[in-house]
Amino acid sequence: MEAAGTEPMLDVLVIGGGINGAGIARDAAGRGWSVCLCEQDDLAAHTSSASTKLIHGGLRYLQYGQFGLVRKALRERSVLQRLAPHLVVPTEFVLPQAAHLRPGWMLHAGLWLYDHLGHADPAFPRSQRLDLRRDPRGAVLHADVRRGFSYADARVDDARLVLLNVLDAHERGARIRVRTRCEQLIRHRDHWWAVLRDADGSIVRLRTRAVVNATGPWAGDLLERAGMDAPIGLRLVQGSHIVVPRLYAHDSAYLLQQPDQRIVFVLPFEQDFTLIGTTDVDYDGDPARVRASDDEVEYLCAAANRWLRTAVHAGDVVWRYSGVRPLLADHHHDAAKVTRDYRLQLDATQAPLLSVLGGKLTTYRTLAEEAVDQLGPLLGRTEPAWTAAGPVLPGGDGGDAQHVQERLQAAYPQQPPALLATLARRYGTRASTVLGAASTPAHLGTHFGAGLYQREVDYLVAQEWVRTPEDLLWRRTRLGLRLDPAQRDTLAQYLRDRVAAIA
Repeated sequence: MEAAGTEPMLDVLVIGGGINGAGIARDAAGRGWSVCLCEQDDLAAHTSSASTKLIHGGLRYLQYGQFGLVRKALRERSVLQRLAPHLVVPTEFVLPQAAHLRPGWMLHAGLWLYDHLGHADPAFPRSQRLDLRRDPRGAVLHADVRRGFSYADARVDDARLVLLNVLDAHERGARIRVRTRCEQLIRHRDHWWAVLRDADGSIVRLRTRAVVNATGPWAGDLLERAGMDAPIGLRLVQGSHIVVPRLYAHDSAYLLQQPDQRIVFVLPFEQDFTLIGTTDVDYDGDPARVRASDDEVEYLCAAANRWLRTAVHAGDVVWRYSGVRPLLADHHHDAAKVTRDYRLQLDATQAPLLSVLGGKLTTYRTLAEEAVDQLGPLLGRTEPAWTAAGPVLPGGDGGDAQHVQERLQAAYPQQPPALLATLARRYGTRASTVLGAASTPAHLGTHFGAGLYQREVDYLVAQEWVRTPEDLLWRRTRLGLRLDPAQRDTLAQYLRDRVAAIA
């Protein structure tokens, strides 16, 4: 194979731009490694933007005996809230009680254990009993629901969490190649040749000392491209969600037990909506083509209606989305019981290849740390782990979104408070970079609708790898819920022109 110009050999090529690949790229770049991350589609285009948007220990995993996973996730909950306080929002969850599903003593014991597996953190208060006849949150539920519990976890914008890790990796020196497919991997004793194809069809060849396979449900396909047939032991599970107009005014969430022993979350979402999910259905199709089925929508509506006074119907759904979770295969027949833990499968017979199998959003940072720790000795690198106590993610240096908004309001007194609140939640302190010197809305350029201005679109194209309307409307923001067809068409045309201008 021809030499790849004068480019030096990389330490690691990370293939996959979901949360695990993003976290590994950031960790390695922060240790001074030379890193390239390539993603065949957009960042967080698949599983990592199709979660339930939670940073949580996983209360329901306790009933399956996954205590180690819950302990690890609960500790990470606090770490991630420190790293991205504008994005990771502590939230109280209401767990109503129904004796015919799980007796009160069982819920109390599980919550006691949940409290004690984590460590004390004032952002996440301990659980408590609720009298739902007196607690105002009980008014959301059917009148016969009298008792329950509250506990704390957190909500997050999953796609933006991926983006922040990639952005930080890039600012620490990593090369980011979005819409670049790894066509072939050729292994030698001490290095790999990687053949990458960009969206325009051009071929790039890279040499790297190690490869990380963080392709999620495509992990087996990548191993085939590398000429390897090692079993990976993945079970693909489809999880679907629905979004409806907001069902209640307060900012707590609900965890609703179901007769099939599953649970369904009901969460505040994007200020004006409510998110309901998730399902767990085995999946054997193309992960890129997964869609929420009508049966899943009906299941989620029925799950909510068992508990909520305001009925939810399929016709109320304004958005449905689905992702394929690559879970570790185990003996459970029920997909909901399959472990959400992860395994790192290392092949170091020649140049190392590390495959990431399984995992969940909450534990991505520890997964990344373990991955880089495993590769370090094989590459002669001895830099210590740093992300647990290290610098915050981009935009996270101003505290929570409320604090950021207050600072923005002082700096931009003529900008609408609602706009500043949105930018604070989305970008943290980097909202100031988005706004720049624009002191009034008139200085922000074309208004595409729903508070989206030209200046923000330009920022997303220049700084966050946005190339298509879907990137912007459904991953960097959720404005696909708000813009009408004519507004989307105007935005699409502007994006085409803007992207062409910088190509």
